[in-house]
Amino acid sequence: MESHRNATEVQMSQLVLPCHTNYRGELSIGQLLKWIDTAACLSAERHAGCPCVTASVDDIYFEHTIRLLHIKFPWEGKNETCVGQVVNIKAKVNRAFNSSMEVGVQVSYEDLCNGEQWNVCKAYATFVAQGKSNAKIRLKPLVPQTEEEKTEYSIAAERRRMRLAHTDTIKGLVTNSPVQPEHENRDCNTVVPAEKTRVESVELILPPHANHQGNTFGGQIMAWMENVATIAASRLCHAHPTLKTIEMFHFRGPSQVGDRLLFKAIVNNAFKNSMEVGVCVEAYRHEMEVSRRHINSAFMTFVVLDAEGQPRTLPVLKPESGDGERRFKEASARKKIRLDRKYVTSCKQTEVPLSVPWDQSNKVYLSYNNVTALKTLVAKANWVLAFETDKVRMYTLEEDKFLSIRIEMTVCIDTMQAFLLLSDLQRRHEWDQHYVNAELVQQVDKDDMIYRVISQTISDENKPQDFVILVSRRKPCSKGDPYVVAFRSVTLPTHPADPEYTRGETLCSGFCLWKEKDELTKVSYYYQATPAVLTYITAYIAGLSSSFHSTFLACEQFLLKNKDDDSVRLQNLSLCSLSPDSLSPDNLSPDTDTI
Repeated sequence: MESHRNATEVQMSQLVLPCHTNYRGELSIGQLLKWIDTAACLSAERHAGCPCVTASVDDIYFEHTIRLLHIKFPWEGKNETCVGQVVNIKAKVNRAFNSSMEVGVQVSYEDLCNGEQWNVCKAYATFVAQGKSNAKIRLKPLVPQTEEEKTEYSIAAERRRMRLAHTDTIKGLVTNSPVQPEHENRDCNTVVPAEKTRVESVELILPPHANHQGNTFGGQIMAWMENVATIAASRLCHAHPTLKTIEMFHFRGPSQVGDRLLFKAIVNNAFKNSMEVGVCVEAYRHEMEVSRRHINSAFMTFVVLDAEGQPRTLPVLKPESGDGERRFKEASARKKIRLDRKYVTSCKQTEVPLSVPWDQSNKVYLSYNNVTALKTLVAKANWVLAFETDKVRMYTLEEDKFLSIRIEMTVCIDTMQAFLLLSDLQRRHEWDQHYVNAELVQQVDKDDMIYRVISQTISDENKPQDFVILVSRRKPCSKGDPYVVAFRSVTLPTHPADPEYTRGETLCSGFCLWKEKDELTKVSYYYQATPAVLTYITAYIAGLSSSFHSTFLACEQFLLKNKDDDSVRLQNLSLCSLSPDSLSPDNLSPDTDTI
């Protein structure tokens, strides 16, 4: 039987030749970006059935460099013949929204001499389908088949949410977080004025630079941007820098053959071992034009490696006054966000600490991680039915040292009403005997709240347990999606561990609610047990089945009792007024999902 193959999947293999490399014999990142954009575009057009253009490319972290192997011939003194590396690129559409779609791209390279393969990077690109006269086209929905596809499909909505929130996140952090100077702890005392790193370069768009639609090829623009950023970084360190990360290419408009593209790059900030270079692209048609169109912008992080491959200490950057100081502060904010995001979202699940620190800089990524962890659990296959009555079904899943539990039932209630009731932890004690009370300690926004929960459970220390829990809720992004209420532990400075309680922790749990019919909702609760309690749960699975069953029946009675409670909806309306939700799928126009 042939295994499933995604209809949008595109596989591309490229042999790295000398013309593709930089001065160190490594594959040029600019060339790699061209290949990534090409593969992603082909995948998008397979799904759309029409031309597509690049709207954005999410942050890219480069795990390895790709070095061209030298071909040694017998007359060079060694009987050794090797060929260059092969770059393998796989792209496929993860999800289609209105007129835009997310394409996931996985890049690896293989050594043809020994067959070894390494991951290079993973990228997520957003493409927009365009019809005649650049009219946007409503895309057909994508139906995921495999567990991996279902996971990527579900999480794509969260990534889209982060893209839309990114600018506000940066502004908020720059406003609320003072920038701490780093040069006091630096060995290098050299100070370089930022203006000495400034680079400007003009490119004339010729037919070879255009794509099959007549617009400038997005991959070519990204390659030029990488080139000028590298020059700016080199002017700071007077060495050959290595590109480590790219923060979101954001295409704001097209350019065509005959346009001039002006590339501007400057080092925004130099930290101890890394520097951020900002690049922007402006387009104009004629040399006499005064106004120019902003085409793209991105931020690139470079390091300089020594002979042992370790990052060197960099000179101190003196920012220009005015805009230079603003860019300097924003670069520090982006660095903090990168570190927080890497800490929260890049670890393997078994390595993620149960409670992670909460602050304003990482709130978007903690919320993303909270919802993503639950959605990933929901998409898992191989659930085993462990207990069933006429109303309640309980499933278990053992994987990666974790035991996960799923309990579900169907309740005669409006799905939105059930969503509002179950996301309010202050009312959970009304149906869950394990809860004494829950105090709302921080209203982050309309969809994220932090509670301190007091539990009935007595710990080994003979103390009641308390928890500090982030609650993240999401409405469906499109038809067929569930309502999601995700829970995870966070560490809040204002609420340290209380000696009268044992601080408990939860890694991943929450509700998913599916609308089956009007006034009929499937309620599913998920709980992922950590290794610390796995032995206990395995030993008392029968007793826990009975406990979950009685708790869920109490939950059903709670929902039915409050199914017509209008105060719940009014409370939700007052909550929405705290923070207008421009990111809610209900409030998105058909065009706002494209950038």
